[in-house]
Amino acid sequence: MSNKRRLFAGSQVSDLRKARGLAQQALARQLGISASYLSQIEHDERPLTGPLIDRLAGLFPLDWHELGADEGERLAVAVRKVVADPLFDKAGDSGQLDRFVEQHPQMASHLVQLHQALRDMTMRLEMLDEAISADNVSGSRLPWEQVRDWFHLANNYVDVLDRAAERLAGQLCSAAPSPSAEALAAHLLAHFSVSLHYEAGDQLRQFDGAANQLVLNPGQPRESQKFQLAHQLAALAFAGEIAALVDGADLASPAARQLLSVGLSNYAAGALLMPYGAFRSSARDLRHDIDWLCQLYETSFEQTCHRLSTLQREEARGVPFFFCRVDMAGNITKRHSATRLQFARFGGACPLWQVHEAVAVPDRIQVQLAEMPDGVRYVSMTKGLVKPSGRFDRLPRRYAIALGCEIEHAHAFVYADAIDTRSDKGVTRIGVSCRLCPREVCDQRSYPPTDRAIAVDPDRRGVVPYAIVAQQPG
Repeated sequence: MSNKRRLFAGSQVSDLRKARGLAQQALARQLGISASYLSQIEHDERPLTGPLIDRLAGLFPLDWHELGADEGERLAVAVRKVVADPLFDKAGDSGQLDRFVEQHPQMASHLVQLHQALRDMTMRLEMLDEAISADNVSGSRLPWEQVRDWFHLANNYVDVLDRAAERLAGQLCSAAPSPSAEALAAHLLAHFSVSLHYEAGDQLRQFDGAANQLVLNPGQPRESQKFQLAHQLAALAFAGEIAALVDGADLASPAARQLLSVGLSNYAAGALLMPYGAFRSSARDLRHDIDWLCQLYETSFEQTCHRLSTLQREEARGVPFFFCRVDMAGNITKRHSATRLQFARFGGACPLWQVHEAVAVPDRIQVQLAEMPDGVRYVSMTKGLVKPSGRFDRLPRRYAIALGCEIEHAHAFVYADAIDTRSDKGVTRIGVSCRLCPREVCDQRSYPPTDRAIAVDPDRRGVVPYAIVAQQPG
């Protein structure tokens, strides 16, 4: 396959190089060719050969997908991602993988599908484990847990709603990238006869369907008011799509179905305020600078981070991020991961993760380079937030947001500029949770892993009062 592939893509290669801030000599060195050879490629004097296509796909995994790669090339990239899983001890060189995909395309496709099936099965087993741990008698999950798992298995992307919201946003936007609050309110009135009113009280949003009135609490920040308007518009404009999704979901209780309906309206609201194509393009151009995106789309910090974690459209994926929200007690109240990192489904998160410090220090961005037990490293940005209540007699809500990506995407994440991603000295070695973490040495361990034995020596005492017994091979 590699020897047959030839592609003239000079301007695209040049654009990718400049977007990374690379000189011709630097990129040529990474590609294993001379600077003059690269110059000829960028001027379309020489085509890209198969091996160079492979190297470019490895250096620019997201961008290369859009350069017109054929199905064989996409399959080769997918196979590389599979064998990069720490599950495999040795992946084999690029040439071996190319020959495998070329000679056995059906087997290669099956390998990719089996790997995805393995990931899905692992997630389902974790859900079952959580259900049994949470309720030893019935093993039942709470309605909000069912809805959380529905979004998790959907990879936090709902195509039918995302595309419908993008189309509606196109009708509501003029020169601005995001519909304004005034445009949302005008559309509600013109198309659904819903009038907007403001009233202080305990509710953030209250809709009276009989009177066709939407009441918003004026004590909310302007970004929150705008989101509530978008939620109501989405709930009415996409009622048919939302009902079909709820009907097709395997949910056990009416409360779970109602929560899913609300969650889908929230999802559509985010997609309406931050339309997929425009938002993805802005995020890439700004290297995912959250504050800059907030100003551009008039959205909150949390809304913007959450939206970045949903950019999973098949033909135009964004950087795969993990996203979560943690409260003052360390509870993870929102979570999603498009990366290999998966959050604990029972108990708290790793105490070494910087997100816990961020809760106590609002409005300050912190950056951390962390490594999971499987050796995969992540760059994460955390920020503590305070959501005002609008009243003296009602406490504000305090929590922290975390957004991060695997280190291979650090060049596209502006926050990675604050740390040395090549250094081992600044790496924090974390785990999913103490219950699941296999690390034998950790001063912050709260309790031992559930699948390992411990050894206690009455005559010795370290920071942790026991030792984790090393796992025997086989």
